[in-house]
Amino acid sequence: MSDVPRNDLDVALLLADAADVLTMSRFRAVDLVVDTKPDLTPVTEADRAVERFLRDELHARRPADAIVGEEFGSEGTAQRRWILDPIDGTKNYVRGVPVWSTLIALADGDDVIVGVVSAPALGRRWWAARGQGAWAVEPGRSEPRRLQVSRVTAMADASFSFSDAHGWDGRGAAQGLEALVSHTWRQRAYGDFWSHMLVAEGAVDIAAEPQLETYDMAALVPIVEEAGGRITAYDGGSPLGGGSAVTSNGILHDQVLNILASHIPPKT
Repeated sequence: MSDVPRNDLDVALLLADAADVLTMSRFRAVDLVVDTKPDLTPVTEADRAVERFLRDELHARRPADAIVGEEFGSEGTAQRRWILDPIDGTKNYVRGVPVWSTLIALADGDDVIVGVVSAPALGRRWWAARGQGAWAVEPGRSEPRRLQVSRVTAMADASFSFSDAHGWDGRGAAQGLEALVSHTWRQRAYGDFWSHMLVAEGAVDIAAEPQLETYDMAALVPIVEEAGGRITAYDGGSPLGGGSAVTSNGILHDQVLNILASHIPPKT
């Protein structure tokens, strides 16, 4: 990577370009090496190779910044920290399903100021920087499209997306999922990053996931918010430390939180 980036968003986009090459080179490879992590989730050689590459590039380009990644943990204590998920959707990746992405975010303190979600097998990418709007490129369009969430105002007219039913019961939220399904017009499990990016695009109105780590959601935050939406944990707090995420067009957000709150038992 010989390009000289002008700003942090440029850095993130250049990193995503290179990550796309690495991930696509091993996608559907018959000799792809897959291991099982202690939490029983899969990790591939591509996950590790991409994160190593991203870390090496950031050490060279932003040496003062800290780094947090799914595969190799945290290094550095700077207020500015890059948050990396080399392949979000590894289970899809190992099965040849094209719904996976590389997530790259930059946080300054508690504020995520840059986010890039790159899904090369889908031919799509979404990105945002604070104050610069949210954007996407997609097949069939030569220029980036500025994103705007929907204006749907009624839950009965809303489209709701999630990943799957797994994990909801573990948070005591299985009834919350059932309630969201029953209150909304349409329900689909687009899954992982894609549910939230569809909210940013205005194609879906609500997305929710019960079990997420910081690296799963940091890149989503500025994209959803710059598109005019909201993203919080189930309790309405910051998603980065909340372990869960609710994304909406903003108009419906409090209604969604109220439904979840009324169906999730209080902590004892």
